[in-house]
Amino acid sequence: MAASPAYGEEKGGSSSLGEPEYGHDPASGGIFSSDYKRHDDLKEMLDSNKDSLKLEAMKRIVAMIARGKNASDLFPAVVKNVACKNIEDPNQLIRASALRVLSSIRVPIIVPIMMLAIKEAASDMSPYVRKTAAHAIPKLYSLDSDQKDQLIEVIEKLLADKTTLVAGSVVMAFEEVCPERIDLIHKNYRKLCNLLIDVEEWGQVVIINMLTRYARTQFLSPNQNESLLEESAEKAFYGSEEEDTKDTKAEAASLAKRKPYVMDPDHRLLLRNTKPLLQSRNAAVVMAVAQLYFHLAPKAEVGVIAKALVRLLRSHSEVQYVVLQNVATMSIKRRGMFEPYLKSFYIRSTDPTQIKILKLEVLTNLANETNISTILREFQTYIRSMDKDFVAATIQAIGRCATNIGKVRDTCLNGLVQLLSNRDELVVAESVVVIKKLLQMQPAQHSEIIKHMAKLTDNIQVPMARASILWLIGEYCEHVPKIAPDVLRKMAKSFTNEEDIVKLQVINLAAKLYLTNSKQSKLLTQYVLNLAKYDQNYDIRDRARFIRQLIVPTEKSGALNKYAKKLFLAQKPAPILESSFKDRDHFQLGSLSHLLNAKAVGYQELPDWPDEAPDPSVRNVEVPEWTKCTSREKRKEKVEKPFYSDSEGESGPTESADSEPESASEESGSSSSSSSSSSGSEEEEEEEEEEGSGEQSEDKEEQEEKRTKRKEKEGSRKAAPGSTGSPSEEEEEEEGAKKAKKKKTSQGRKSHAETSSEEASASESSSSGSDSGSEAEAKRRKEPPSSKAGPKEISLLDLDDFTPPPPQPIPSSSIVSTSLVTDLEGLTLTDTSLAPALLSPAFGAVRTYELLHRMAGEGLSVEYCFSRRPFPGDPHMVAVQIQISNNTDAEVKSLRVSEPKPLSGMRIQEFPEIECLAPGDTASVVMGIDFCDSTQAANFQLCTHTRHFYVSIQPPVGELMAPVFMSENEFKKEQGKLTGMSEITEKLTLPEKCRSDHAIVQQVTSAANVGRVPCGADNEYRFAAKTVTSGSLVLITLERREGAAAQLTVNSEKMVIGTMLVKDIVQALAQ
Repeated sequence: MAASPAYGEEKGGSSSLGEPEYGHDPASGGIFSSDYKRHDDLKEMLDSNKDSLKLEAMKRIVAMIARGKNASDLFPAVVKNVACKNIEDPNQLIRASALRVLSSIRVPIIVPIMMLAIKEAASDMSPYVRKTAAHAIPKLYSLDSDQKDQLIEVIEKLLADKTTLVAGSVVMAFEEVCPERIDLIHKNYRKLCNLLIDVEEWGQVVIINMLTRYARTQFLSPNQNESLLEESAEKAFYGSEEEDTKDTKAEAASLAKRKPYVMDPDHRLLLRNTKPLLQSRNAAVVMAVAQLYFHLAPKAEVGVIAKALVRLLRSHSEVQYVVLQNVATMSIKRRGMFEPYLKSFYIRSTDPTQIKILKLEVLTNLANETNISTILREFQTYIRSMDKDFVAATIQAIGRCATNIGKVRDTCLNGLVQLLSNRDELVVAESVVVIKKLLQMQPAQHSEIIKHMAKLTDNIQVPMARASILWLIGEYCEHVPKIAPDVLRKMAKSFTNEEDIVKLQVINLAAKLYLTNSKQSKLLTQYVLNLAKYDQNYDIRDRARFIRQLIVPTEKSGALNKYAKKLFLAQKPAPILESSFKDRDHFQLGSLSHLLNAKAVGYQELPDWPDEAPDPSVRNVEVPEWTKCTSREKRKEKVEKPFYSDSEGESGPTESADSEPESASEESGSSSSSSSSSSGSEEEEEEEEEEGSGEQSEDKEEQEEKRTKRKEKEGSRKAAPGSTGSPSEEEEEEEGAKKAKKKKTSQGRKSHAETSSEEASASESSSSGSDSGSEAEAKRRKEPPSSKAGPKEISLLDLDDFTPPPPQPIPSSSIVSTSLVTDLEGLTLTDTSLAPALLSPAFGAVRTYELLHRMAGEGLSVEYCFSRRPFPGDPHMVAVQIQISNNTDAEVKSLRVSEPKPLSGMRIQEFPEIECLAPGDTASVVMGIDFCDSTQAANFQLCTHTRHFYVSIQPPVGELMAPVFMSENEFKKEQGKLTGMSEITEKLTLPEKCRSDHAIVQQVTSAANVGRVPCGADNEYRFAAKTVTSGSLVLITLERREGAAAQLTVNSEKMVIGTMLVKDIVQALAQ
């Protein structure tokens, strides 16, 4: 212990530079000293790079806590050490879990650490970690709202994320932190609309609710003209003076001058992209879409939500309750929407009381002159129910129907009077209350009913019913002059035993009778007022004093005495029986505030429509210069255009609004956009639209030239099989180069794309079939002669996002021999950007699949194979080589792809139309398909001039990837990042014929389009590839063990692809 003070003195006098060593440890000996510098030294140890020092510091901190010492100031340093390592873990699940734990610690002192972790996670390569970062943002904001500005920066970054996994979470964070920052949504609006269908269900709910409020601030009301017409009609109805009429005329004139409403294309985009979600299995999603349509859609289109909401009524009672609350609100303003589904709201005996009452509400709202008889018959059945609350609600519903529909008022009144003889007192009491309201509309015609109700005072004990009868008798005492005093006499007897509400009505009755029939009721009135004067309830005592001074004239009573009759017997307006849901639509439907009919905490008001439309250009996204010319972006724009300008009546403004940014990007990138086989023709069409009709004649001439060139080409195809001796390879290549040059000069960008794709397919088939002489000779006869060195140069230039102007064909390419090309193909390149373009199938011929059998195709047979080359038009598409054979005796004309119907996200680039295919001829073309890293089939129609054939191409999982070359160290580094759920392992037994290196590599590369990675170990084989669409890495390791045993490991973010790939490779190795 003597060493402890000495160490303390020494440490106190010296400044610690660098990391403390063990000999001069901060806590050796006096670890429980209160000296603040000891804690500083422990922090220093925790911040050091040595794990041993960190471990020692942690031990001592635990010891301090065990002795009850305060170590709270060390908390951030400890958290940083615990969380930091996990946040940098290669496994995405551990990184996300670490961030989730860190953000759940509700201690303000670690806010800076939490902020750093969120910022780092927002840039993480894994979308799951980015999603967790979005979830952590509201937690940090609730802990420290001063961080709002920094959090908004992170939200802005995450809003630009194109992953569906992140979209819902970041919008939730936006709603919690900065819902007023509507400017953050402008640039991401269209992306959110298009991603909506693929976001998870709860994310869809959040995004739809946010977009509802966004649309209310950015677009004009689609029903603005109708609402103005309704207002002017109402004013014309109620206004009786000439001034009102003049105002109405002025408003009508201004309405006529108003421009006709044209829906903003972005408004239409939102409505159209949310409509399919009405079929969602999640009730919350359906409800969210329903409220969006109710608040945003034109009246003519809102009806589509009715069927979806009725479907939800088959769900659990909790869901039914929420849906019926919203239907009850909707049915007040949009009654016609639910009328076809009237029977869906009929009440079942098994329904809970709350559901029954809500259905009654809806049925009452839907009642009109055509269906009222049906509804009243239903109500008649409901009155016999054992559920008393439900019966009371039914009687009120009958009263509302009688109020709203004049022709059934007498029928309803008679029915309710019959209920007065019901055995159940609650039924009678409710009927009395409703009859009282109905009688106020036509009291003179129903004096008999008032007499009948007066007799019920002896039997009915429910206070509200007794009070209603007394009010009726007092109000209309002139119609029953003989009965009214007798009722007062009976009530005076039992006054002291009555409820307060009844006592007040007895005093009112006495006052009215005193004013109208003082001879018979003067003494009774004084008696009742004396009883009330000494009542226990001060309201009754005050009422008695007030009425005595008002009706009984004395010297002290003022001028009010003269007006007593006018005060008591004034004409009172009949009550309007309204739905309790009448004004609820000012709350956003589907919200908690709407359900409670009160503003809940956190509720955001639904904004009013703007008078003038804000600038729509704020939603236009500027494409950066270096990406403007990529064919992938162009395909997205081309896909969006028909989506906007569908047959909705707004095609004119939609096209103009959408084509401006598109044309701008095309003009800027037109000089370097030759790689896409579709972009040429589509760009020409865009330019024609912009430049006007002056260029149409030139375009026709170009098309005629194209046709003549194609016919020349077809003629050369026909001549090739007919020739007796096959020409030499040098002559074929020379001829192909000449033809390519002719086509490029005559047809420009479009023909270049066509020839490049055909050349690629020809060279592919010739290289793959070079094993057997006879097969190669047959293929050479069938396919058009083309240059073999040409496509190599073109494909080298057609890399991912780099598309320079088309190179001129090199005349010297014809000198290269077939054997030299084959040798060049076999070389292994280390440059990752060039390697995939030069790759060909490693062993043997590519597997061929049948697309259309010649029997089904009526003589036309079509086969396809995956050429494993980059598609010239778009690096994100899989190149599919299609061989079409005409086995008929007649020419087949106009062979093309029509009406491709790919699934959501898929894209199909059609092959150029084949104008004519002679009998016995075969044509080879290449088309591109973006399968979106999925093995789902791409469906389209193969058309001739007479027939349409429905066909589909389904890719094996191994064809959805392209090879990647990397070193062994790079492979190991990437593999370390893809562990846990991203790793799939399978044990297998290798058959005898598949144990050599050559056989293993051949089988793996035949099952998947992968590149081999060099490996130092003799018993390991490594392969690498990336998925064509998303570029996700796929790493394959095959480890041979003792005997025939082996273990296959696949690492990939795409877990589904990894699982399917394992099955395919195991199957290939087992053959």
